[in-house]
Amino acid sequence: MYGKTVLSTALLSGLAAAAPAAQSGNVAGYTNAAATFASYTPTSLTTIPTVFGPDSQISAIRTPAPSTGLYSPGTLRTSLPTGSTSHGPFSGSATTTGAVSNTPANLTIATLPPNPTATYYNPNGLLQNQEPIPYMPKGGLGTNGTLPRYMVESDFDYESITLGLYQEWIELDLFNNAIATFSAADWAAAGVTPEEVSLIQFMGQQEQGHATLLSNMLGQSAPPQCTYNYPFTNVREFLDYSQILTRWGESGVWGFINHLDSREVGQLLSQSIATEARQELIFRQLMGMHPMPVWFETGIPQSWAWTYLAPYISSCPANTTRLAWQNFPALHVVNQPNPNRFSPNDTAAWERVDNRTSSPATIPPQNQSCINVNATGFGCGPAIAHNRSEPLSFPGRQVLFEWDAPGQLVGPNNSYVTAKGSVAGAPAFVAWVAQLNLTYTPLTVTGPNTGYTYQPNGTVYQGGAPIVNDTMFVALTDTDLFLTPFNLTMINPHVVALGIYQAG
Repeated sequence: MYGKTVLSTALLSGLAAAAPAAQSGNVAGYTNAAATFASYTPTSLTTIPTVFGPDSQISAIRTPAPSTGLYSPGTLRTSLPTGSTSHGPFSGSATTTGAVSNTPANLTIATLPPNPTATYYNPNGLLQNQEPIPYMPKGGLGTNGTLPRYMVESDFDYESITLGLYQEWIELDLFNNAIATFSAADWAAAGVTPEEVSLIQFMGQQEQGHATLLSNMLGQSAPPQCTYNYPFTNVREFLDYSQILTRWGESGVWGFINHLDSREVGQLLSQSIATEARQELIFRQLMGMHPMPVWFETGIPQSWAWTYLAPYISSCPANTTRLAWQNFPALHVVNQPNPNRFSPNDTAAWERVDNRTSSPATIPPQNQSCINVNATGFGCGPAIAHNRSEPLSFPGRQVLFEWDAPGQLVGPNNSYVTAKGSVAGAPAFVAWVAQLNLTYTPLTVTGPNTGYTYQPNGTVYQGGAPIVNDTMFVALTDTDLFLTPFNLTMINPHVVALGIYQAG
């Protein structure tokens, strides 16, 4: 679980025991691993197929898809693009500024004891209450026979799903934009095959369904697609940006999904975000990075996801539904590890394509690049997985920061304004949000809006993978507030600036 301690972390469980010293085969502590099945000796290939078809015939009947009735398909809100769409920065003036708001009751939410109804405990593994029907233990929400209603049920639901729809819209455009923009030679130069390009094209089709689903759960006020200002100019930068964007898109949903008032909406949302998780994994593979170097995925608050997303939306149509979430000032990692280098330790300052916190890394000179290196431990071309001889980051690494002052105009039509947390004072800590953990390290301030800290060490469980890994999240705070995954939003009033860290 998240921990308050500085340079260490309170763990969800202290019950993980050290592995036994004995070793069998390739896994420490795994005994009796000797194979008892017959050995297999592969035979050499002597006949390779060169003729494909005609296929054997199989009994079949004509089966048209239903177009009416209960099993007919729903109507897509959007179709695949048929022509060019505009992109680039916004050049006008905002007619409305700031997030949607009314009269907040307080500046912070007080810390309370556990819910008084949270008392269930099972001491013996037996059913503690009478079953309502056979094979159905008592409990669970939405299991009493009521008809599901797949619509938002509160302002919290509405604003959360609207944020999710803004995310789905940019992904729909982003994936199709790359397919339309880059040539076969462009993709090939980055090591991406036509079949992998087809996979990205299919991701764009997935977003049609996601955007339609979330629109239907919102109703007639669901926002439309906007115009975007992307940070990439080549395939490699597109892949890097996409793995970062899908990272915050996925984590943003994990952060709020179990707080939704509508369990039905949460059910459908989880079935869409599971697909987005696979997209993020695939983009990491196309970048030559380990697809899943963590044991647990991170959940972040909605205002964090909106802070990362808003700088890439240049404009939206008139009367587009606005959001209530906060836009924090940007936290820039000056020496952000560059995944395009075979030696990330040689990353210089500001090796990013622009100063937006989620923009991709630049490509170094060829003699320092890992993109086309065919050497184990050093190459980073597209692959199922790569082991790197030199990690992108490591515990104890000095991390240099600069952060923006509040009051910057961002987001659609430059109509949102960045602001610190409602009670945030001077920054004193760096909050590292990764896996199940919130770990703080002290911030050393070196000048106006500049400072540094050192990457923390620690694992979620004893002997496990390091907490700080993957594409993850960092924030400057004025206090080291103790929080856990389910109440991380309580950190927001104390956030001074917010960024992303490419740890692995």
